[in-house]
Parts: sequence; structure tokens; C-alpha cells
Amino acid sequence: MLKEEPLTLREADDDLWSQYDTLATRSYGHPVPDITRLRTHADARVALREGRVVAGGLGLLVPQFFGGRPVPSACLACGCVAPEERGRRLTVRMLAERIRPLQEQGAALATVWTTSTGYAHRLGWAAPAQVFSWTVPTEELKRSFEGTGFEITHGTSAQTRRMQHQLAAHWNGPWQRPPWWESWQQDKHAPLASYHFNLPSQEPTGLLSLTVELHPTEGSQVVVHDFWAATDRAAAAMLAFLGRHNSRIPTVAFQRTGLPPAPVLLHNLHRVGSATARAWHPWMLRVLDLGQAVRLRGWPADLDITIPLDVTTDTDDTTERFTLRITAGKGELAPSACEARLRLTRRQFAVWYAGGYRTATAATLAGVRGDPQEVARLVLATTDREPWLPEHF
Repeated sequence: MLKEEPLTLREADDDLWSQYDTLATRSYGHPVPDITRLRTHADARVALREGRVVAGGLGLLVPQFFGGRPVPSACLACGCVAPEERGRRLTVRMLAERIRPLQEQGAALATVWTTSTGYAHRLGWAAPAQVFSWTVPTEELKRSFEGTGFEITHGTSAQTRRMQHQLAAHWNGPWQRPPWWESWQQDKHAPLASYHFNLPSQEPTGLLSLTVELHPTEGSQVVVHDFWAATDRAAAAMLAFLGRHNSRIPTVAFQRTGLPPAPVLLHNLHRVGSATARAWHPWMLRVLDLGQAVRLRGWPADLDITIPLDVTTDTDDTTERFTLRITAGKGELAPSACEARLRLTRRQFAVWYAGGYRTATAATLAGVRGDPQEVARLVLATTDREPWLPEHF
């Protein structure tokens, strides 16, 4: 039997970055332009066997909003393994290597978009929310929404960026977008058109970004990439604006991250059945440091709870005992010897952390164990904001 050459995991230099880019094209079956676009912002790690890159991936240290505060997160992108290397658990080693340097820089969380949800589950990742892409006829939008009184301006500004930042903090998951976000998106989705909406002499309350793309059967369709509305009136004006494309474009598609999980669209359509939804693979969250994640996150100012709980590791059933304290908008998760009133896995902890359990019933059906009143108190701590990750990477 031939001895297999050992693997070497390391940070990518210029030559290895080029090899990784080539491997990603072969692995995905098409070029992956973000490997080039994100080069100056990302950490790239590769696996070598006999001097050849056989796996690689990017890591971005970007804060994500949870509870209204930014929490440092290791956002993983463009991961790939050579087809001939698959089945050797190389992904497990690569994920650990990609997360390690970002965790050393302060990441308390790790986030990834992945089609391999079952595999990610086994590694301790959880999906806090379902992800859908909605498609609606432009005629239906025109019929259902009015946007009178709003001024519509092409382009973005310091005011719109400030508005987006403020609105992002109202959800659990959005990035605190870095300065390079906008140029990255303009390059990635060119030609990307942005519009902001405001009432006369007032600051913007809506921001919409879209492209017009070829459709295999309908000629063209509008694809919405960013939809940020501060009020219901602004949201209605934005949807009405999309409906005014009806003269030459039959449908509007909200890409998987393009519409917040709010009822403004479906609750106001004249014919709800005219909208169609496609389920996409979800974003998945892993809490790297439970204590840090709780400390850094925002919490409801009027909440005052103390709950002993057990957190078990999904892979080997190792149990850690903590006491969760939340008071005056601050949280602490401290090691404890107290008898636990609740028991949840690390995956369940991640879903709870992101506000994915909207009720105690939902948490119980997902497997959170304990006194029903304590489950309800735990869930109450994170239901002030819903999970939504509008950035796709």
C-alpha cells in the first residue's frame, strides 16, 4: 500500500492564492470571481498535498448585528475541496483552520452560506431562519401599491449609508457593512442601480438596489438585491416603483437575501397567489465563544433574568454548566455549579442567540429541554429582533 502524503495547512501567498483560484474553478465548475474581488479584504487558507493546493477558502472578519450591537464574526466564503480529495473529512480540518486566525482576532461567531446543511449540522452549525426568494409580477405590484409623495433619487449617499446602518441593527444577523461593501457589490452585480426614497425636505427612509437581468422565458426581469425601508410608507413606495417597470418587464425577483422577513409584501398584494417562493439553502451560524458572544450582544434594557442552563456539544454530548444573567441591557454567561433548569445543544444555542425561536413552543419542538416557564423566559430574551442576513458571500 502506498503511503499517502500528509497534508499541510497554511495561509496562502501569491502563488498559492492563484492555485486556489484555479482549484475553485475546477471544484465549482465555473469561475468564482469573489476570490479575486475579496483578496485585499480576506484571509485565505489552503491545504497542500505534495505541493499542490487541494482545498481552500476565504475568511472575512466582519461584525454582525445581534440585539442591536455588532458582534465580531468569522464570515466564511468560497470554500472548496478538490473532487479527488472529497470523502476524507478535509472540510472539517479546513473549517477549523479558516476560523482559527479570525477567532484569534476576536471573532465570537462564525457564519457561512452552505448547500451542505446536513454536513454543517454534524459540525455544530445551525440555521436560524428559512431563506426564500420571492418572485412577483410587476403588474401585481403596480396594482397593489401606491407610492405617492416620495421623491426618488438615483444613487446612494452618506445619508443612505447611515440609514442602512441604523436599520441593519433592527435585525439579528446583518453585517455592519465595511467601507468596501458598496464597491464590491457594484463590481459583483454590475450594472447595479441604487435608488433612495424620501419625502420632500426629509432624510431618506428607503433604499433599493436592483439589476435587470435576462430571463430564460420572459425576456428580462428585475432582480432586487437590497431593500431597506424605515417605514411602511417607504416600503410601499419602493414596491410601487418596482411595479412601474411593468411596461417592459413582467416580473420582479427578490434574491434570497433581498427582502426582509416582514409581511409588507404578502399582506398587501391584491392576489397573494400571484407571488411565488423558492426555498434556498440557508445561512448557518456557530457560536465560537459562548461567553464572549453573550457579553458582546445587545439585550432588551427592561429584561432582568437569571437562568441556570446546560449546554451540550452536538458531536460528543459533552456538557457545560452555566448561569445566564441578563440585566440592564447587558448579558453574562458564567460557569456554574447550580442545578440547570434548561438544557440545549450548541446548535440550539445558536438559533436562540439569533432570535430563531419566536415562541417557547417552537423552542420545545426543536428540542430545547426544561421547565416550560424557563423556556419561555429564555426565548423572550431574543425575540425583540428577527434573524435576517441580507449579505450573501
